[in-house]
Amino acid sequence: MRERPAPEREEQDVVRFLFRCHGLYVMLTVATQTAEPLSSDDKLSATELAYCLLRWCLWLPQHLMQLIMFGYIWQYIYSSFLRCWLKWIWRHLTGKCELQRILNNTNGAKQTHMIENSLACSKSKVLRSAVQSEIEVDKSVTDVMKEKKINDQKDVRFKPKFKLCLLQISGYKKLYLDVENLRKQPYDSHNPTHEEQLLELWNLLKPHEKLKSRVTKQWGDIGFQGDDPKTDFRGMGMLGLANLLYFSQHHTDGACQVLSHSYHPKMGYSYAIVGINLTEMAYSLLRSGTLKSHFYNLVPGSPQMKHFHQFFCYLIYEFDKFWFEEEPENIMHFNFFREKFHTKVKALLSDQNTVLILKGTKTI
Repeated sequence: MRERPAPEREEQDVVRFLFRCHGLYVMLTVATQTAEPLSSDDKLSATELAYCLLRWCLWLPQHLMQLIMFGYIWQYIYSSFLRCWLKWIWRHLTGKCELQRILNNTNGAKQTHMIENSLACSKSKVLRSAVQSEIEVDKSVTDVMKEKKINDQKDVRFKPKFKLCLLQISGYKKLYLDVENLRKQPYDSHNPTHEEQLLELWNLLKPHEKLKSRVTKQWGDIGFQGDDPKTDFRGMGMLGLANLLYFSQHHTDGACQVLSHSYHPKMGYSYAIVGINLTEMAYSLLRSGTLKSHFYNLVPGSPQMKHFHQFFCYLIYEFDKFWFEEEPENIMHFNFFREKFHTKVKALLSDQNTVLILKGTKTI
């Protein structure tokens, strides 16, 4: 079956939503009209309670749904009609297309965000294809300039700045695919590379203590739950190990410091398990697009896997500080403080100028 174009699907989704809102409104109206009026008795009957509830439910949707419906209608009108006219007017007033105006008047993550949105919302297939993960950036730059009739002799700054934006946009999407592939890769105890990485993690965190055997309770000393760490990597696969190992390799002192904090008699926690949990947090932030501003500000080009590892290093180091500042009673409150920390990080990432990275980290 042929898939409907995105604009057509969006229009039908809006219409479907409006019909559902209207249906709910009609049902509540009929219910309140057929309900019995309140009596003068001191005690409310079940029918009267239902009447009060339905009246309240009617009042809320009556105002809330009007705003929602107005928002959807305005979004549809703006994206389908007004935006095109406004772009046409500005093009003739300034002599420059929307992409040129964005690149001339903004910078940093805000610039890349606006370029990405402009390309994604364009009615031109050439422009929309420029924000795909697998593109030839140079070819896309040339195609877009040809489509928008941009003369690189008159606007010499457009081409390099636009290319940088495309590198960041496509690079972010490619990074997500790479992270996803690593997450889906299970830990294999028969894979020599996997085993070497796991043993290296131990040696970096416990340089003066040798493992008695491959399967041993000693793994609990660095925060694994069982005698064999491979069972703890099921949720995040090799991504969890890669993050923990990167932190230990590039911030060895910091990793050992965080590990020592995890031994606290009252507020201690399982270092490796928390690291894997924070790997999931970093992954979810990447998947949702929340990390875009961070990477757009951090990397003048395509972000790589090491940049994702660096963000994890920031998370685990800052979470350790956050954990002890909050002074939880015990590890049973972990989920509560984990979500509180998650909210804090998302608030920081909502700033388009933000860069969350440990001091002394080399980003290039």
